[in-house]
Amino acid sequence: MQMDAGLDTGAMLLTEKLKIGPRDTTASLHDRLADMGGRLIVEALELAACGGLHPVAQPAQGVTYAHKIEKAESAVDWSLPAQVIGRQIRAFDPFPGASTTLGTETIKLWDYEIHSYQRTPDKRYGQILSIDNAGVLVACGEDALRLTSLQRAGGKRLPACEFLRGFPLQPGMVLGDAKAPAPAHAPTTP
Repeated sequence: MQMDAGLDTGAMLLTEKLKIGPRDTTASLHDRLADMGGRLIVEALELAACGGLHPVAQPAQGVTYAHKIEKAESAVDWSLPAQVIGRQIRAFDPFPGASTTLGTETIKLWDYEIHSYQRTPDKRYGQILSIDNAGVLVACGEDALRLTSLQRAGGKRLPACEFLRGFPLQPGMVLGDAKAPAPAHAPTTP
């Protein structure tokens, strides 16, 4: 785009659209956009050399300001639909990482699957419904999420089956509940 007095408001010189896939994260989009940007800058320079660039004013409607992402925005609200929470997980990957709590422990959420689930009155939002090698199934405002990749504070991303060896979650525990006791840590072997 051309430079002008505003912030990112100059006329566009070359554009291309990129479809966001259902499993794209901020990290995967970053990489795809970087590749596209490199290719487009070369194309724009070639067009500029032969007078082939034609500025197009940016539309005034639909413009929004994207503020800096705050870490507090990464906290998952389990009363939201699983689809919305899933988009949040993908949006905050790699930074700051979507997160939830269990007692005083913070858990980052990196990957998931959506499962159909009709929450019953005896189940709370964020309640762990089941645990198996595939992941941790958690009740949401609509449907459920199977968390398949998680991370403890100070740890690294792990597949759910490995995460659970060091952080023994149990069905019935409620994520996002600061009053709930954190699980006793599994013993470590030297």
